[in-house]
Amino acid sequence: MYRFALIGAAALALTGCQYTVTVENLTDAQPMSPVALLTHSKTNTLFEVGQPVSVALEKLAEGGDNSDVLAYEELRHVEDALSGASPLPPGASESFTVQLNRKKTRYLSVASMLVNTNDAIVAESDIDLRKLRPGQSITITLPVWDAGTEANSETQGTIPGPAAGGEGFNAARDDVDRLRIHPGVLSADDGLEDSVLNYRHRFLNPGAKVTIKRVW
Repeated sequence: MYRFALIGAAALALTGCQYTVTVENLTDAQPMSPVALLTHSKTNTLFEVGQPVSVALEKLAEGGDNSDVLAYEELRHVEDALSGASPLPPGASESFTVQLNRKKTRYLSVASMLVNTNDAIVAESDIDLRKLRPGQSITITLPVWDAGTEANSETQGTIPGPAAGGEGFNAARDDVDRLRIHPGVLSADDGLEDSVLNYRHRFLNPGAKVTIKRVW
């Protein structure tokens, strides 16, 4: 019986590890686009701070479209790609079941657009899941990043969210073209004359929270 128990434990270990990942929107009036989650074995798969973002992440940051980020699943070092069911309203949360089956897979990356902005994302890259033991959990706060691909004009034609209903992705890059911490929105209430945003659309870091629990 003991031998069979050991065999069963070994088989379970080979199937990998399962986690529950819960993403919560911490902003007051910034819906988040459908969340994108990746599990992978190489670092800097989703982004690298201070460097230009990929076109896939640019599309997410400017228009909330996560489809090209989810297509990273086709890369050899990406095991899985998961999408949120719908936009995540302020104060709401969504949970995902994440399973690592490949021996080398250990990292989780998360990204979502704050849709009442030009190109702001809440995101974190390379969260090490393998450090957690069964039953353990961690909570990580996500900063708000500026993708650096679109000027923060806050005008009606450039913000895709419900505050404006403007354009999403535009291939032209008219900002600094590197990922950095977002300086925040100004809004019309703070004197930016052409802004369609108001004081409620402002945000402080962090913009979202991720709780990860290892199930087995």
